[in-house]
Amino acid sequence: QVQLRESGGGLVQAGGSLRLSCATSDHIFSVYNMGWWRQAPGKVREFVAAISRNGEEAHVTNTLQDRFSIYRDSAENTVYLQMFDLKPEDTAVYYCTLDRMEGRSWGQGTQVTVSS
Repeated sequence: QVQLRESGGGLVQAGGSLRLSCATSDHIFSVYNMGWWRQAPGKVREFVAAISRNGEEAHVTNTLQDRFSIYRDSAENTVYLQMFDLKPEDTAVYYCTLDRMEGRSWGQGTQVTVSS
């Protein structure tokens, strides 16, 4: 079973920054594409960003491209979501994902709350 260990969420004021981390075991980290999704209260879960297994291809959803970025550190077996200029509408539970042929694995999620 894939284990995804998320961290970095918290409470931040509007305009602030956070960096979310998602760590997994080294034997799978370099094999699969990974990503981030989020779910705000009362809304459907939405795609945020994805990165290829070697880190050469990264994509952030269009509406967040100017404030969010995704990257991975092979030495740490960790994928990061860097978020700048956070807004109250960014408040959500953020989930790390890992895509295998068997399907997508999800982390437990980390709460991000942005106060106005």
